[in-house]
Amino acid sequence: MGPLSRETWAQRLGAFRASPSAFMASPEGEDLGRDLLSDLRSEKLNEQTKVSLLTLSLEYPAQLWPDAPAAEAAATFLLDTLDSLPPRPSALRRPLLLAATTALVAGDVLGPTSGASLRLLPLLLGLASSGDLGSGLGPSSEQRSLQATACECLRELESCKPGLLGGCLGLLRSLLGQESPVGQVQPLSLLLALALRNTLVIQARARASGQGLLTARVSSTGSSLWDWTLAEEGDAHLQPQAPSWPAAEEDGGLSALEPSPEEARELRAAVAQLLDTSYLLTPVAQAQLFWLLGWALRGLRGQPPVLFKPQLVRLLGTAQLTLLHAVLALKAAFGEALFTAQDEALLLRRLTLAAQHPALPLPVHLFYLHCLLSFPENCPLGPAGEEAAPLRLEPQLCHGLLPSLLHDPMALLARLHLLCLLCAEDGDEEEKGQGQRPRRYLEELLAGLWQRAALSGGPRALATLCFQASYLVARCLSGQPAALAPLTHGLAQLYRARPALAPHFVDLLDQVGSELGEPLRVLLRQDLVSRSGRDEALRWHLQMLAKVADRDAQPATLRFLQAAAAYCTDWGLQQALLQVCRALLRAGVGGGLADLLQALARQLGDPDGRDHARLYYILLGHLSEPKLGVALGPSLAAPALASSLVAENQGFATALMVQEAPAPIQLSVGPRRAEGPAPVLQLQVEVLEPVYSLELRFHVKGQLYAPLDAVHVPCLCPGRPARPLLLPLQPRRPAPTQLDIRALYTTAAGLTCYARLPPLPVKFADLFLPFPQPPEGARLGFFEELWDSCLPEGTESRLWCPLEPQGLEGLVSRHLDPFVVVAQPPTSYHIAIRLPPDSKLLLRLEAAQVDGVPVVLRTDDWAVLPLVGDYLRGLSTAV
Repeated sequence: MGPLSRETWAQRLGAFRASPSAFMASPEGEDLGRDLLSDLRSEKLNEQTKVSLLTLSLEYPAQLWPDAPAAEAAATFLLDTLDSLPPRPSALRRPLLLAATTALVAGDVLGPTSGASLRLLPLLLGLASSGDLGSGLGPSSEQRSLQATACECLRELESCKPGLLGGCLGLLRSLLGQESPVGQVQPLSLLLALALRNTLVIQARARASGQGLLTARVSSTGSSLWDWTLAEEGDAHLQPQAPSWPAAEEDGGLSALEPSPEEARELRAAVAQLLDTSYLLTPVAQAQLFWLLGWALRGLRGQPPVLFKPQLVRLLGTAQLTLLHAVLALKAAFGEALFTAQDEALLLRRLTLAAQHPALPLPVHLFYLHCLLSFPENCPLGPAGEEAAPLRLEPQLCHGLLPSLLHDPMALLARLHLLCLLCAEDGDEEEKGQGQRPRRYLEELLAGLWQRAALSGGPRALATLCFQASYLVARCLSGQPAALAPLTHGLAQLYRARPALAPHFVDLLDQVGSELGEPLRVLLRQDLVSRSGRDEALRWHLQMLAKVADRDAQPATLRFLQAAAAYCTDWGLQQALLQVCRALLRAGVGGGLADLLQALARQLGDPDGRDHARLYYILLGHLSEPKLGVALGPSLAAPALASSLVAENQGFATALMVQEAPAPIQLSVGPRRAEGPAPVLQLQVEVLEPVYSLELRFHVKGQLYAPLDAVHVPCLCPGRPARPLLLPLQPRRPAPTQLDIRALYTTAAGLTCYARLPPLPVKFADLFLPFPQPPEGARLGFFEELWDSCLPEGTESRLWCPLEPQGLEGLVSRHLDPFVVVAQPPTSYHIAIRLPPDSKLLLRLEAAQVDGVPVVLRTDDWAVLPLVGDYLRGLSTAV
């Protein structure tokens, strides 16, 4: 097969990106990688199309080259293509370098036995060093961009193969010391910093020596540059990781590395060289550089962190968030060894004032608040990991950070967190004036949140925010019972005002500790059992009581349940009542509960409720308390569900859950139905196993089509022909689209399953509808009237339509027969097509020749012209 056209590649790439796994499983996917490589040398494709092909290889290398031999062959071919480019400027050189690097990394073939690796590495290092690259690698105008790309490729290889560039440190350092354009400093700096960090960590963990690594200057084409032994050590001792500071006891083992005085001096010089040029880097690159160097120097003997001090003087006043974050990361790493008390006070004051700026976007505001809440102090008083407000944070500066009900929920919670930490510092001391103001303000804020959450029918978001704030206060002030007392009483009042919030209370009790949980349980239980059984919120009261019931207040609880049983008339209320009985059984409640269970086994109207009440009565009479707790406890294999029926039969839970499974259903588009007032898609369905109660849900992205109704099929069996499924379409514009399909069905085993089916295309021709046929003698006049009505609002166009071997008559009879108004076979046809919702397309096919026919078309919708042209040109090849 010859090279593919640009349009064909656009279609293939679109289908691949829509579902890579489905495309690769189809017959077309088998040759995608091979076709992509071969067409990179095609003269029929422009450079823009070839760049899009290379972009695909960068995004999906594992799908295109699934094994090591394929990746090796692809990298070799890409390097050969790079060598064959003419010396004029080309947009393909950089993507080819990136694609070859990606193929080697994704295929895991980078190594001394890989021919492509041994070709690519010297080439990249030569480009990075701006040496004599030969005439085949492009003009001098491309050298700067190629040098930056080569550095990025080397950095990617070093990240995936730590220690690979350990022998190139001296060369990279000499390159950075040369007079280079500003744009080349950043890629070289990041490459040198990464290689230096990896080499130090690997040597420390492998107990190796770094003698001469920073001073050796070898040619960029030398074979001794690639330290494969060090790279193998890197595979064993160092894995790629996201930027994060290691714990003090996990500093990479750098404390075990004992460099000689000469090595320490060279290392300091290299770090100072990188830091001196850091101001030329972008903020993000500077932050990455500081992280790499801080990681490398943390814990290394003979390397004082004071090397970073000149940069801190420059960065303490920065307005860039990435650089501010990098400064705080250095503070967390080095503490008082690098930051004085004045530096710490300045940082805190700057963060506090910046967080109060009224024009800050919400993400930036949250960033400043997070920095304050997680501020790394030089000398924290509490144990490691304990939350506390910074010691040097002045309360007077925080007045502008107090939370308000008018704030965004995320900002309110962050400000509330800071307020709670300030209240925790006050402790239980009886102070006057300013000392108690944070505590009073906190109580007023919580009262406002409770008042909003108590509004009947209020938004769910307000209730959620109220309980989030309550949990935050309970967690931060857990050691201060006096501070939690108002919170406990306020939550109890909230439940009295709005019992429908019972699920929120259950979740809160699951999350908070005993400091708040136990007093709140007591208050809620006292309130619940004091109510009458005839209550509109009985369902919520039973759900709440199932959470807080225990041995305490046993007589009052049983009286409430006996009164409530008379009003539990439906299955849901009876299950909620039985859940309370179950909780009492687990708590060890005895005699009175047995009488209640006997009464329930006789009076409940639902057989399921009576059976469970009888079962609980039998368990209570025959099992001791420890065994009873085990029998009624949640299953260790799966979480217990809300229903008491399912809680005792976890196997039945599977039957009540929708499970995602591979689809045993295959859908395809059947013959076109050109009739009726609207287009109808005819779907053929086949199944691999019996399927019951099938529901097919269709979704069209965008606004081109109205929402589609689901299609229901009672039963489908393999091998038994099924009727075609008719799916009415409601296009708002006459345009092709793609249907996303989801299936919900029941298997023969009784399980409800959910599956995604491959998308189905809706072609432009699937929307064609015929006009009502006029009487035999009036057809020509009817067509001419339609023809004239298209102008002047519409448009007229002419194009050439290639013919099938059967000629014009065969083409019309196969594709356009339902739409023919006037026919003079075999040379002339007048065709009228109705395009929903309210457009029309008219065609004159006259004076047909051997290889094609001229077509004159008119339409009242300009937007369909490209679609009509593509459709007519594709008729000769359509099946």
